[in-house]
Formats: sequence, structure tokens, C-alpha cells
Amino acid sequence: MMRTASLLVLLLTLTLSHAHAGGSAERGRELFALAGGCGCHTLAGGPVGAGGKEIETPFGTFFSTNITPDKETGIGAWSNGEIDGAIRRGVLRGGDAESPAMPYYWYAGMSDQDSADLIAYLRTLPAARQSNRPHEGELPMARWAYRAWNLLFVDTIVNVATAPVAGIERGRYLADHVSLCADCHTPRTRFGAVDRSLYMAGTAQGPGGETVPNITPHATGIADWDAADIASVLESGMLPNFDNVQGSMAEVVDGVGGGLGYKDASDADRRAIAAYLRSVSPIEHEVEQ
Repeated sequence: MMRTASLLVLLLTLTLSHAHAGGSAERGRELFALAGGCGCHTLAGGPVGAGGKEIETPFGTFFSTNITPDKETGIGAWSNGEIDGAIRRGVLRGGDAESPAMPYYWYAGMSDQDSADLIAYLRTLPAARQSNRPHEGELPMARWAYRAWNLLFVDTIVNVATAPVAGIERGRYLADHVSLCADCHTPRTRFGAVDRSLYMAGTAQGPGGETVPNITPHATGIADWDAADIASVLESGMLPNFDNVQGSMAEVVDGVGGGLGYKDASDADRRAIAAYLRSVSPIEHEVEQ
């Protein structure tokens, strides 16, 4: 009887491990939407995920990579483990350190299951044959510099097997590790590291040099917005004053090149993010628009 029970446990473990390793493209589609359609990897007009978007950083000018399943120019020949390494650990195929232009240090908190599901969805994107452009103005011995940057400025995050399913905890998880609200709305130091003392408090030097507003519940932020206002912005891009979001925020809401965006996520997840943003510590930080 004991042997039979042990065998059943082993079979169940192997089954769950196999399911996790493969991931679900259907669930991954939702994550792709929550990640703003991974819009940094799509030029306006598409193809979705084919890369080539210019990204200005303190480390040089980068051009996002092709993450479609094309086997020669994309990730079609990569293993799931190699893709996961690039997303969550900052390790490129072959072992080189990844530039901080890829916010792997935020994605590091993505759950094992969500990473597997997202990878499964990426494999369903139409393969686009588009070669990656080399970076411009990188530091000398850049890959070693990126390793040093990681050691100095990246907090160790212990991955969880599955993500929180509801409420403020899910909202925090999504805002930090999937939708990357914190990545855009938190200022950087002169070393390009996240200034966590101004978490979500906005910056005049956001992605691409854009001004990014304070989204903490302070009078200099969104104190007069309720959770429904925030959820509505994530769904439609329409602000409470009837203006609409622009730039990168518009891209992650609507999707780029016909791709998915926050508008395609579930109402429950948008509401969870909204509830979390209402709960963060208010920070006085006026950002000139």
C-alpha cells in the first residue's frame, strides 16, 4: 500500500512538472496582454515581436530583439530554459550577461508557471524573419560591466511556483513583475539603477526620455483617482479628465502593431492592479508634464 501511494505521488509530481515545463499558450496570451504585448519588441506597424525598436539608455542605444519563433533571427531555436534565462535571469543564450535595457530584474519575480505560460504563447506568434540590429555606444567590455551592474544593483528575488490569484497581492505581483508599472514609473539613479525611495513616484526621464507621472496616492500623484478610475485608464487609455494617455503608456494599453495590450487583459486583473496602486505609500514628487 505504501509503495502504491509513493508511486502515485511520483506520477502526480512528474505530471505536474511536465505541465509546468510545457506551459499553456492560452494562459500565456493573458500574460502577454498584461505585459503590454511586450511592446518594446514591436515597431509601430508590426510584425508583433519582431524587434528593432530603438531604446535609449545610459548604457547606449539598444534595438529590441526579435522574439518571434523564427529559427534564424528569432527565438525559434532557443530552448524554454534559454528563453526563461533571458526573461528572468538576465542571461543570454550562450551565457553572456544581458543589458539592463531588458528589465529582467523586474521579470525575475514572475512565477515559474507564468514564465512557462508566457514562453508557450511566444512560440505561437507568427514567425518573422527580421535580423537583430547591433547596439550602439555600448560600454567597453560591456558584458562584464553588466555582470558587475547586476551584482551591485539587482536584489535577489526568490521565484515562486505560482502567482497570487486575487486581491492586492496579485495587483502588486502584476504591477511589479508582469505589467512593469514600477519599471516605467520609478526614477533611476545616475547608474541606471532603480531608485526605490521614489517607488512609483514618476520621473522626467522615463523610457525614451518621456515624462512619466507620479502614480502614488499623493496630491502630486493620483490621490484624487479611485480604483475604478485607474482600472478604466488601463482598459481604455482615457484619463478621469477625459484626456487620453500618450506615448509608451498608449502603446501598452492598446498594443503595438496589432498586438495585445492591457485592454485585452481581464477586468479582474486590471482591478487588482488598481487596488494595489491605491495601497502603495504616497510620495510627494511633482513631475513636470
